[in-house]
Amino acid sequence: MAKTRAQRKAERRAREAEEQKRSGAERSAESRAQHDTQIGISGDVAEIEAIEAGIAAGADEADLETPDAPHQPSRSERRAEAKAAKQAERKKRDDQKRRESEQLARQQKKATVERQSRARGGVIGFLLSCWAELKKVQWPDRETLVQATAVTIIFVAVAAAYLGALDALFNWLIKQIL
Repeated sequence: MAKTRAQRKAERRAREAEEQKRSGAERSAESRAQHDTQIGISGDVAEIEAIEAGIAAGADEADLETPDAPHQPSRSERRAEAKAAKQAERKKRDDQKRRESEQLARQQKKATVERQSRARGGVIGFLLSCWAELKKVQWPDRETLVQATAVTIIFVAVAAAYLGALDALFNWLIKQIL
C-alpha cells in the first residue's frame, strides 16, 4: 500500500529530528562552550548554579549558603516577629488609651474648677474666672508687641489727620454759609 504525502512528510521530519538530536548534542556542547566564553555569567547565576550542583552532589543546602545570602527566617523566627509586632501594637493601643484617659481627667478637673468658681459666686468667682482666662491668653513676645504698637499709633495718627481735615473743611463751610 502506498503512503500518503502527509505520512511521507511526517517520516522525513522524524528522521531529520533524530539526526539533529545525534549531531545536536555535539554541536550544543561546542556552541555552549563558545557561548560561555563570549557572555559572562552574573555572580547571582553562578552562585545559584554552584548551590544546585552542591545539592545534586548530596550536600546540605544550609551548608552551601554564602554569608551574604539573604536570610529566610525560620517558622519560629516568623512567629517571634509576629508576636513582637502584636506586642508593639498592643502597647501602642494602651498608650493611646492612657493619653485619652489623661486628657479626660484634665477636662473633668477643669470642669470641676469652673463649677466651684461659679458656686462661690460673687466677687471671688469672678476673680477666679478672670484668672483662668488670663492663663489661656497667649502673650506676645517683645518684637510682636512693638510692631503692633507702631501699627496702632500710625493708624490713630492717620485717622486723626483725616478727621481733623474733615472738621476744618466743615467748619469753613459752615462759616461761609452763615
